[in-house]
Amino acid sequence: MTQEHKPPQPEKNKTQSMGLWIAIGVAIGAGLGVALDNIAVGVGVGVGVALGAAIGAAQNQKSK
Repeated sequence: MTQEHKPPQPEKNKTQSMGLWIAIGVAIGAGLGVALDNIAVGVGVGVGVALGAAIGAAQNQKSK
């Protein structure tokens, strides 16, 4: 099949990818906060969100 006869593929939802990485970052941050006797749960979650957003944005840029 040539390129012109293939049906168009839907683009991957970029916000879904970033949301996945933010969720993973929050989970890791909360886990670290619990492991450190709840001293840094808030900080861990904040850092997890920041890292997740950074990884998601980097993946979006790479896919372009």
